[in-house]
Amino acid sequence: MRGRSHPTYVAFILHRVSGLLLALFLPLHFWALGQAIQGEAALDGFLRWADNPLVKAAEWALVVLLALHLAGGLRVMALEFLGWRARQKDMVAVSAGLAFAAGVLFLLNVG
Repeated sequence: MRGRSHPTYVAFILHRVSGLLLALFLPLHFWALGQAIQGEAALDGFLRWADNPLVKAAEWALVVLLALHLAGGLRVMALEFLGWRARQKDMVAVSAGLAFAAGVLFLLNVG
């Protein structure tokens, strides 16, 4: 069981879980887009609901999940195509750092 606490195993799990959570988010995203198609009143109602602090926190979590999934995917591609197996822990740290930085920038409303 020692391998399950290794940073690369944690990165593997986080990449898979973030992908599943993003896939579960897609129907909600399509529903939100559908509100815009239904008209201005429906979209305004949705935007008022989206102004809720809990929704804002979920939006931040979504950005972190997207960044985490992207960074994890880039890490996997580097392993596949570049063969950087000796620096896996470094790639995990860089991936996590990029995801965290994207979340902080989003939280600070930068960019």
